[in-house]
Order: sequence, then C-alpha cells, then structure tokens
Amino acid sequence: MLFSDHPRTHYRNAPVHEVICQLRFPTILTINTVEPADFQEAIRDDFPQYVRRQDNAAPRITGLGGPNPKVEQQPPITNYHFLSADGHWKLNLTRDFIALSTLTYPGWEEFARHLDKPLASFIKIYQPAYFQRVGLRYVNILSRKRLDLEGTDWTELIAPSYTAPMRESGLPEENFLSCACDLTVKLDSSCQAKIHAGPGRIKAQAPNAPQDPEVKYILDMDLSMGGNVPCTLSAGGLETLHGHATRIFEGALTDTLRQAMDPV
Repeated sequence: MLFSDHPRTHYRNAPVHEVICQLRFPTILTINTVEPADFQEAIRDDFPQYVRRQDNAAPRITGLGGPNPKVEQQPPITNYHFLSADGHWKLNLTRDFIALSTLTYPGWEEFARHLDKPLASFIKIYQPAYFQRVGLRYVNILSRKRLDLEGTDWTELIAPSYTAPMRESGLPEENFLSCACDLTVKLDSSCQAKIHAGPGRIKAQAPNAPQDPEVKYILDMDLSMGGNVPCTLSAGGLETLHGHATRIFEGALTDTLRQAMDPV
C-alpha cells in the first residue's frame, strides 16, 4: 500500500540516509549582497563553522517565440553554509531559501529542535513575507547486508505498491536491470509527495573511491506544502509533512523488514 496507519515506530536499524528541510521565500536581495552577521550571531552557539560559496545560477532565456531568443547568464547566488561543531548538521541560507540537513538523523523531535532557533532567528531578522514552499525530504537507503537479510528478495521486504513487476513476471530478481517507481501524489489540499523507489547501487562520488557492489533499495520521499504559507504556520506545516512521511514510509515496509530493522 502507498499509505499505512501502522503506528509511528522507532527502529534501531532505521535506513534513513539523509534528511533535508527547505523553506523557500520570495527573493530577499540583501542576503545575496550583505553577509548575514546578525543571523550568524544568533545561531553561532549551535552552528559555529561558516563557509561562504558562490553557486552558479541557471541561465535565463529571453525572446522565446521571437526570431532572436537569447540565453542570458545570471549573477552567481551566494550560499552561506553554517555547520555544527561535529559537522553532522548543516544550515544553508541563500536569497531564496533556508535549509537544514543532516546525515545522522536522530529522529523527528531532535531534527525539529535543531531547526527551531535558526528558523525563528531568520524570520525575526529578515521578515520574509511568507514561504512559497515548505519542503521535507527523506532519503532512505536499505541494505540487506546491514540487516542480515542477504538472499531475501525485495518482494519480501518492500510492499507490492513498489515491487509489483517483480512479483508478477516470474523472473528472478537479478534479471531486473531496472525496476524503479516514480510517483507524484497529492496528500491533502496543500501537500504533495514525489516518491522514487527502487533498487540500485550507490556510487561513490570521490575520485578513485572504491565502489560498493551491493544492490540497495532507495526510498526517496520529497514532501512539500505549496501556496503562500504564513511564517507563523511554517512549523505546523512541517509537522503535517512529517505525519504524511510516516504514513508513506510505513506503507512501503513489510512486517519482515520491520522486524529486521529492530523496532524499539
């Protein structure tokens, strides 16, 4: 099933790889031109490391439909990085969005706690009119080796909604060179989710790094709330998205996988 009412459960061997929260707002040009000293001072206890980078902006195409369309290069976008002392938490601020991410997800309550102060400080200092998009993304990577499930087919671990072709064809799993599922689902009147699910190999990005041969299962859930979300409702919006994410995540699991992940 795509959604499950299974109670929210904490797993000792949870497969979450990365969690990203991003809130987009109408462009505030001063963020791109003036270093955010007041913002840094407000969050420096929790995010003491600072890096300033210039990201290339997407080019703008003008004159479409006319005889001489032009591609215009846009000025670079300043991206301010604030990192925790241990490097496990990263806060990004640009003229268009603020984002928090981590590769060591400790659970929703702790993640929300790390966001509370930076988000409140950002709203107080920059006073955005509203948030155009509130987003929450969970990238889950399931390893059968890590869970001591080597030799178990994905059809025994992942719900039929995402593994139907493997169940119906009669072909062995190794014959499927690709069997991914990509969905965009409306969750309620203001929320939607883009879901990518399927087996694959994770490529190491560093030059000459050894590649992992294990086929893992990727469940990438990108949830968002659109419209003009008032700043005062942004935290509640994230709670709503987290609730939807729990239902999607639990809906992808079989009981066999739940037990292997060791519920608390």
